[in-house]
Amino acid sequence: MGVLEQLRIDVRQEPDRVVLALEGELDMASAPGLQDAIESADLSGKRVVVLDLQELQFIDSTGLRVILAVRKLCAERGQEIAVTPGSQQVERLLSVTGVADHLRTIATPDEVIT
Repeated sequence: MGVLEQLRIDVRQEPDRVVLALEGELDMASAPGLQDAIESADLSGKRVVVLDLQELQFIDSTGLRVILAVRKLCAERGQEIAVTPGSQQVERLLSVTGVADHLRTIATPDEVIT
């Protein structure tokens, strides 16, 4: 399976947010693709960045590092970041590492954030 088949990233621009929906596996091989998507998506003009993890089946420490980099970028820009719940493995890694404590979790990518 190639890297492009491991992770699919769908970027959706909305008036107040950009949603990056991740499907597949976010690991050492595919993390650069997410980094590229984040750098190429126009995130700067949006109030909220949502990482939709509902279809993300697996994440490793490299993928976690990219999510933390997105969080840092959003903080520097004064933006909110939110994530939707992922698979059991994804949720476990976020919880065990303590990253979940620093990310706002919303039920769906369209949930109103006040």
